[in-house]
Amino acid sequence: MSDEEFDLLDELYFVQPYSTLQETLAWEDEKMLDTLVLLKDKGWIKCFTTPDRECFDSINLHEVGKELLYLASKKGLMAHNTI
Repeated sequence: MSDEEFDLLDELYFVQPYSTLQETLAWEDEKMLDTLVLLKDKGWIKCFTTPDRECFDSINLHEVGKELLYLASKKGLMAHNTI
């Protein structure tokens, strides 16, 4: 797990909108979206359109990632806590 993946997962114990992640981590959009894609591909995060509506379809985070909310998955929390 990279430092970026660890730092981002650290913010996802509760559902968080992209804007909050951006404000907290102060990363450029490209870095944030690239890291979200890596975490999504590993199954370490879940994406939501609203706090109670998870996205199950394939989505392009580089196109719509700024509009979504995120939460660490059980698998992601396990990976985060084993370091």
